[in-house]
Amino acid sequence: MKRYFLTGIVVLIPVVITIWVIRLVVTTLDQSFDILPIEWRPETLVGSHIPGLGVVAALLIIILTGAIATNLLGRKLLDMLDEVLGKIPLVKSIYTGVKQVSDTLFSSSGQAFRQVLLVRYPHQEVWTIAFQTGVPTLSIAQQLNEPHVNVYVPTTPNPTSGFFLMVPKRHTIELDMSVDMALKYIISMGVVDPATHAKTTPQSTHQPN
Repeated sequence: MKRYFLTGIVVLIPVVITIWVIRLVVTTLDQSFDILPIEWRPETLVGSHIPGLGVVAALLIIILTGAIATNLLGRKLLDMLDEVLGKIPLVKSIYTGVKQVSDTLFSSSGQAFRQVLLVRYPHQEVWTIAFQTGVPTLSIAQQLNEPHVNVYVPTTPNPTSGFFLMVPKRHTIELDMSVDMALKYIISMGVVDPATHAKTTPQSTHQPN
């Protein structure tokens, strides 16, 4: 009976969490029309709530925004929007910060979260998985006596929280592991076997003092 119970838990937990996450996303998107005045909402105009209509509307808005942003006129309009929002004191700090992060993470030419590393953390006797997010800015790099890399060390089992570190490049090991597999490995607390190996590079064989 105990073995059946544990097996059932192992099978059901991923299914339940997946359904919960999908339901949360769909429910959130389905509330897209809540920003409109009550008299303009579909349930007011039609007379009843239409499930999924907000999801469809949100997806259409995302696709339409992307289509507009890819042409010359749309790019100019977005530049004007950036300029206007960049002049509003409180909005500027929020908008600029979020935009820089989103541009870095989702840009096809960016390097954020493109490389999985092994780094020594939280002390020299242990290793953990980290994602390279770039290199220190020039003003910081000038204060360091050797090349460093910016890394994000996620926590387990919630990788959306973690720590930002600047680590000497020679103290890192590049892994032949995709970001998706690394995230699965982290979320599963090491249970999922990534079935990969470290690249045989000079820096990966270095043992930091």
